Amino acid sequence: MVAADPATRAVFGNDLAVRAASGLVLVVLAAVALWLGGTAFWLLLMAGALAMQYEWAGLVGRTERRRLSMLALMAPLSMLSPFADGPGFLALGFIIGGAFFIAAVDRSARLAIGVFYCGIPVLALLYLREQENGLLLAFWTMATVWATDIGAYFAGRSIGGPKIAPTISPSKTWAGLAGGMIASLLLAMGLHANADLPFMLVMASAPLAVLAQMGDFLESWMKRQAGVKDSGNLIPGHGGVLDRVDGLVPVAQVVALVVAVNAVSALG
Repeated sequence: MVAADPATRAVFGNDLAVRAASGLVLVVLAAVALWLGGTAFWLLLMAGALAMQYEWAGLVGRTERRRLSMLALMAPLSMLSPFADGPGFLALGFIIGGAFFIAAVDRSARLAIGVFYCGIPVLALLYLREQENGLLLAFWTMATVWATDIGAYFAGRSIGGPKIAPTISPSKTWAGLAGGMIASLLLAMGLHANADLPFMLVMASAPLAVLAQMGDFLESWMKRQAGVKDSGNLIPGHGGVLDRVDGLVPVAQVVALVVAVNAVSALG
């Protein structure tokens, strides 16, 4: 392996420092809001979802409809508030209604899909947080994606090797995917030993890491189609909000669905 030149190492070091600093701030902010739960968690998720919708409109080439689509998303997000219906079927109906409204006004499904993409994960995370062991469930869901990103970043940078899909995301390698899976599994094992995370969820961690990477690939494909490097520039070293949560979007939905199915099964 050829050693990187000093300029490359300097760029890598600066990039890592910026990513680490902004990432730490985001993790602390999310962890505090998650710990507080209720209004604090809802407000953070609502702000994130609206930022996501703003960036989504840019990626699908509908910048002139940004405000309208954010307003369409605001109604279901408001229904998810602790002061309203919360995470339930009524809020889901509002999300579906908001998407249909945008589809009718915009005459295109591209912007309407964003209402689902940005709204459903909020519903999923709030639903998880409301469970009896909701703090652990929601934290594990979010931390699985964080661990996957960190493991994939360092494994991909240090090992390199064959790319998974170079035409979609040139930086993603099989080594990075393996590193993300291992990191997520180690995290889950730690939570199992110290916080009684169910072993079934420990076993689900590695597959969820793959799902998180698939979410990353989807957003990378969208950015390729839009001809942009990042979905935005709100987060130093990371790009936009979509760039930061692309893996969490599918993972949160799958975990919430599994928890809901298990809850229904237990009632039966």
